Amino acid sequence: MNVPLFISPVRTLEPGLNTLPPNIERYVVRAGGVTTIELIAGDEFQLVNPEGMQLGEITVFDRQGRSDMQLIGADANGQAEGFKGILSGVNASAIKLARILDYRNISLDSAQSIRVFSEQSPPGDTVRYTANEDVTCVVAAPGEPMLVSLQNTVTDLIIFVHRQQPETDDRIVRLPDPLADPISDICIEARTAFAYEVKAGQYIQIIDVEGRQCSDFQCFDLAALDKGLERCLDATSTRHVVGASYPAPGLLAKFYTQDFEPLVELIRDTCGRHDSFGTACTAKYYDDLGYPGHVNCSENFNRALQPFGIQSRPGWMAINLFFNTNIDDANQMHFDEPWSRPGDYVLMRALKDMICVSSACPCDVDPANGWDPTDIHMRIYSEKNSFNKAMAYRMTTDAEKQLTKETGFHPRTLEHTRNFTEYAGYWLANSYTKHGAIDEYWACREAAVVIDLSPLRKYEVLGPDAELLMQTCVTRNIRRLAIGQVVYTAMCYENGGMIDDGTVFRLGQDNFRWIGGSDESGIWLREQAENLKLNVWVRNSTDQLHNLQVQGPNSRDILKGIIWTRPDQATVEELEWFRFSIGRFGDELGIPIIVSRTGYTGELGYEVFCHPRDAPIVWDKIWEAGKSYGLTPLGLEALDMLRIEAGLIFAGYEFSDQTDPYEAGIGFTVPLKTKQDDFIGRDALVKRKANPQRLLVGLQLNGDELAANGDCVNIGRNQVGEITSAVRSPILRKNLALCRIAVEYSEIGTEVEVGKLDGKQKRLPAKVVPFPFYDPTKSRVRDIPVPE
Repeated sequence: MNVPLFISPVRTLEPGLNTLPPNIERYVVRAGGVTTIELIAGDEFQLVNPEGMQLGEITVFDRQGRSDMQLIGADANGQAEGFKGILSGVNASAIKLARILDYRNISLDSAQSIRVFSEQSPPGDTVRYTANEDVTCVVAAPGEPMLVSLQNTVTDLIIFVHRQQPETDDRIVRLPDPLADPISDICIEARTAFAYEVKAGQYIQIIDVEGRQCSDFQCFDLAALDKGLERCLDATSTRHVVGASYPAPGLLAKFYTQDFEPLVELIRDTCGRHDSFGTACTAKYYDDLGYPGHVNCSENFNRALQPFGIQSRPGWMAINLFFNTNIDDANQMHFDEPWSRPGDYVLMRALKDMICVSSACPCDVDPANGWDPTDIHMRIYSEKNSFNKAMAYRMTTDAEKQLTKETGFHPRTLEHTRNFTEYAGYWLANSYTKHGAIDEYWACREAAVVIDLSPLRKYEVLGPDAELLMQTCVTRNIRRLAIGQVVYTAMCYENGGMIDDGTVFRLGQDNFRWIGGSDESGIWLREQAENLKLNVWVRNSTDQLHNLQVQGPNSRDILKGIIWTRPDQATVEELEWFRFSIGRFGDELGIPIIVSRTGYTGELGYEVFCHPRDAPIVWDKIWEAGKSYGLTPLGLEALDMLRIEAGLIFAGYEFSDQTDPYEAGIGFTVPLKTKQDDFIGRDALVKRKANPQRLLVGLQLNGDELAANGDCVNIGRNQVGEITSAVRSPILRKNLALCRIAVEYSEIGTEVEVGKLDGKQKRLPAKVVPFPFYDPTKSRVRDIPVPE
């Protein structure tokens, strides 16, 4: 069916939603993927290579589907080879490109293209073209799968479209492309509501077109309506079942009726901020504010539902999509402008035949809709479609959203569990069905486990100034790092606050790999390279390099027989702590991997890195080799227990940009005496070390009641610290916690109290104890025999 590419002009967007001038648009071409834009004669098209070294390919078509690069004033130098390569794959990029071509009735058979950029393009390299007539422009960021040792990753490209100034001041707002061919495609105009019928299995997409706009949603069981019963979405029942303010994609994703019958399941949510406590806005709300007669969602619902014989109500319970509410410590409910941005949406699957109603909230007297009500768009898709469950992840606050991804090992972990949680933009297992966290924990301490930690961020740092960049940006002395060696380090801002912790792998004289917990660290490296005008590339390889940890006393025996290494590389048996080898599975023709003797459990262990396409086979080989050694899959719940016992820190718990490495318990990563070179944060850290305010310590609590992150730690009425993490240790049979505490109270043996409830009404006695709690000498991870 024909779906309009543009919707009617609307008023200027609210400040803060779009930092670009009104006539400039920004699009991302994902690594290995494609993006399509519509250009009008006179529009300027700018393609930017932000990380460098990434090839680009462009093809254009006129409104009759004819391909001619002269449509943008360029000379063709290709036949769309990159696009055809993407189309031949079996992945999301191939599916997206096929849908784009089919949707616009375009064929690549005789398409022309132009290849831009090169393998030596510097970061920020740019090309520009101008459309000579109205065209469809398709842009690709092609590339082959990265080899683990060559750093030839594929990265994103950025498009800027400079539109000709419109004749009026009104802005043309572009709808996001449909997720599939829609059955219904409805614009719900600002200040109105619309009722519609949905069949079981069909999908409902509610789109916030311009951002900062609420949309109330309600639905009714059609079978119950036929019996004269109005059974609709009940917010209280839903909160009770899911144990949260509102569902989220994953295990607890359904909305229920008052009879606890599921009505709809949330499949995708790119905003992540909604409300289920308030009703749809009512006449009374506006009357009480001094706006009698103001149009409201509840009355709009009544009018929209009247043809279906549904009884009118003065106020409708609903899930208030995109409505940004919260409850503060004083038990006061408050709200502010929505978090939603242009194009954000929720995607729900109907579990029954239903009558639904959606609004475009009319509120213009408070921040609920950013003070300016705008349209909502609704699409219904056939039950024959299949959409993956996802939330939105943004590398930075102002970055484009990315949907939750599956790691390369997901097909195998899915065979063992359905209990997944979103972690840094990926789905990771919480625990495994046949085991559970306690069993998985003991498997790591006594035998061996396999852990998918692919979401760790990887950045390739290469070029003549690579060593200088790393020496400048991390606290460790990178000049002393040998090829084949790994070092754990902190990365800090100028004030000493931590950006991230992570490891640096040295692959060559001018070749490094940074592995950290967040994209902030990789972006920071790139920013510093630009500020210092260094000859270096910093390229994101997270989606090209997935990793599996094999940890536990039997980990070496499992891997030593299945990993082949060249004579110039250490074998698995020879590999020392914080060293890595480049190898393959089986023999010299096997799957390429990197194996490092690193981990996050406090046990002897290794990490195996491979390309995501090879991940299922890598899992299979390790799994088969581990059967006789008690190999068990391990999820995040058990991993948290292990790392706390071992005194290993976690972002958002033991450290943030408000804590320095000393306060985070990793002061050993700041060698001020032996690292003579300056590095970012050095001056601040010198002062902080000389005048410490807080330290990370261990606590042992009396009894078995667990402390929790954020619990206050007191001596009398004086709060002296705060719990960062806690665990009831199975192997030590103790109730333990990590605590950031004032230095005056950090001495071993100091007695404190951990506050529960409001922090005062209930206190858990505790005392300061040494940490790491488990294996404080690191004899197990170093594999040093312990005397009897």
